[in-house]
Amino acid sequence: MTLKHTLPLAALTILGASAVSAQDLNLDVYGYVKLDLNYDLDFIQGDTTNARSIGTTAETDGNFDTNVRQSRLGFNADVAGARGQLEFDLFASNGTSELRLRHANIRYGDWLFGQFWTNFMPLGQYPSTVDFNGPVGITFARVPQVRYTWDSGAYQVSASIEENFAPSDDPLLTAAAQYSDGNYTVRAAVLSGTTNDGTTEVDQFGYTLSAAASPWAGGNVSATFTDGEAIGGLLIGGGDEIVGGVANDVQGFTLALSQDLTPQLNVGIAYGQEEYDLATAVNGSDFTDLESLHINASYDLTEAITLSGEFSRVMRTDSAGTEFEGDRIQAAIQFNF
Repeated sequence: MTLKHTLPLAALTILGASAVSAQDLNLDVYGYVKLDLNYDLDFIQGDTTNARSIGTTAETDGNFDTNVRQSRLGFNADVAGARGQLEFDLFASNGTSELRLRHANIRYGDWLFGQFWTNFMPLGQYPSTVDFNGPVGITFARVPQVRYTWDSGAYQVSASIEENFAPSDDPLLTAAAQYSDGNYTVRAAVLSGTTNDGTTEVDQFGYTLSAAASPWAGGNVSATFTDGEAIGGLLIGGGDEIVGGVANDVQGFTLALSQDLTPQLNVGIAYGQEEYDLATAVNGSDFTDLESLHINASYDLTEAITLSGEFSRVMRTDSAGTEFEGDRIQAAIQFNF
């Protein structure tokens, strides 16, 4: 639920918004407060599932933890046809609850300027999970960019110049095309750029294909596939872009199914996988293959409060072919506004 506020010019002056013209500001305030309760049965993963960390620490007999770091607050503003967005959450680094910028952008006509989801990401086909990150195998990044979008309703074409998610002296170029008829959506995106590790520069190229459909009442099926070279940091698993002076190729995919059992109750399952040609070494560990499975249910207790639970299993395969897996049970209560 979004709370809408209209502030007159006098109020804006008090808020320091003196540059706004006599037009009123339409301000939408949105967000949620969320309490997560996690129980790791094997390896401690932190506040979100972390496939690449499985097996890097000693196995436990079980570990319980709670956090509210996923809670977020956002603002959408409209002044004389121009729009702006600011959004924050508490998911700072090192397990701390500090205000972190998610989105900060300006929209005018068909243009977007500022930080938003990368144009390469299939946002509309992102699986729904209780876990913060969701399944491996899908792209996930918010970056500063300039984007143009042509939208006819059923067809949408977009192109962007973006800050590279990996170390680079060059911008990242992306393009995407989408078709939707309401019951199903198909989307394709490509990217091109360069990245370096301080000594070697390699070319980046990637493409992602995604689709979603509602083939029966209350049901939704979605799938994504990503393939490319030197784009590992763009995926949830975060594999190295360059290994030994060579671009690291990666493939990733996700498959998800959700079903409304009642107007308040929904169940879902999501699977993801990432495969790298070259092993990524990080924090005393290495991996060539990551997998994840999320099985969840959510119930709308009221219009504003959602209760949810999830079982997840994440898996890591190292360069020697050794497999590690970790299981998590998660519950959450979320107040939406």
